[in-house]
Amino acid sequence: MIRSPRSALFGVLLCLVALGPARAADGGPAQTPDPRRQVLVLMKTPPQHYRPNAEYGGDYGDGQGRGARRRIAGRIAREHGLTLVSDWPLPLVGVDCYVMAVPPDQSPDEVAARLSHDPGVAWSQPLNVYHAQGAQGLGEAQGVDGATPNDPLYRVQPAAREWRLADLHEISTGRNVRVAVIDSMVERTHPDLLGQIQVSENFVADRAAAPEQHGTGVAGIIAALADNGLGIAGVAPHARLMALRACWQLNGPPVSTVCDSLSLAKAVHFAIAHNAQVINLSLSGPPDPLLGRLLDVALERGVTVVGAFDHSLPDGGFPASHSGVVAVAEESVAATPAGVFRAPGRDVPTSQPGGRWFLVSGSSYAAAHVSGLFALLRERTQLTQNGASLVTLPPGGAIDACATLLRASGPCNCACSRTRQSSAIVRQ
Repeated sequence: MIRSPRSALFGVLLCLVALGPARAADGGPAQTPDPRRQVLVLMKTPPQHYRPNAEYGGDYGDGQGRGARRRIAGRIAREHGLTLVSDWPLPLVGVDCYVMAVPPDQSPDEVAARLSHDPGVAWSQPLNVYHAQGAQGLGEAQGVDGATPNDPLYRVQPAAREWRLADLHEISTGRNVRVAVIDSMVERTHPDLLGQIQVSENFVADRAAAPEQHGTGVAGIIAALADNGLGIAGVAPHARLMALRACWQLNGPPVSTVCDSLSLAKAVHFAIAHNAQVINLSLSGPPDPLLGRLLDVALERGVTVVGAFDHSLPDGGFPASHSGVVAVAEESVAATPAGVFRAPGRDVPTSQPGGRWFLVSGSSYAAAHVSGLFALLRERTQLTQNGASLVTLPPGGAIDACATLLRASGPCNCACSRTRQSSAIVRQ
């Protein structure tokens, strides 16, 4: 049997794989209420009173008004037999959000429907749960000698060949573009991410704070250092990451990553308020009114939002199904609908906690590639970038990264442009 060059490279990589599992996060998660037994109660606020400051949450300037809303929330909780758990201001959508625990003898869906009719409530909804769309592969990748650039795993990165990553970097590296990675906790001290994380915030309450697999892997694909002699090269190695923890790792087995409506809302709100240019959401779940309103604010402000397509959910799940979000599936997923883009997402080497690198697969990591590509586009043009900015190859919506970047930046004396001129296979 004749082996392809990529198969041979994977063979070398697999000879160097350490088959042990990834290191677990330090300490188990604290006991917390089941999010599936909670509802969100949203109360309108006067957004014109909001004054942003250095601390997230800002300053409403209406302490008495907020106190009154909290008293109303307490009254609602008592009348409906609920427990008021916490609250959080979301001034960009003009609401305060109150979390209430629902007793076992009541249905969260029915409780939310009743609360929505209260005159003091803008709307109420169940606290939805979301899941990351990725899986860890075969084990730890230690490196392949002789790769070019000098990142040892560069030659086995699917984007190195399929997207011609080195050629893209002749045109753009995503310099100073702000990309919000809304995910589990990123390992800031990973050697491939040192200096890449501009902002790090934790919006997960009552859970151990330790580096986690999924967020660290997504961050590496987007913006791992290039030409540092270690690991991989990120799609946008000069981008600046906002590592916003809204999800947490469950150590299984198998290891999984979950988030909820409120933690995601806090992180999306922070990303918008702090001028993220690209928001990566490598997760999926049910449609969510609060998150939908926040994404609409982001899109109205020209933020590019990228979501992972989940073939097991109707319309690919939320947020991929939300209007204006760029939905991305990994290339081996069959029969994706029109408007869903395909990107590398199978056997991708990337950063993992403990200063290591693993092979990962899934639409989570395909979405990360596309967020990196949008960072490259953002360096070259200040125009709003969305799905219409992407050039695809027929059939099936696989992204032609070189053609996409050339369309934004214009002709250049670079490898991407020369190959395009000689092959004449790129579809405009």
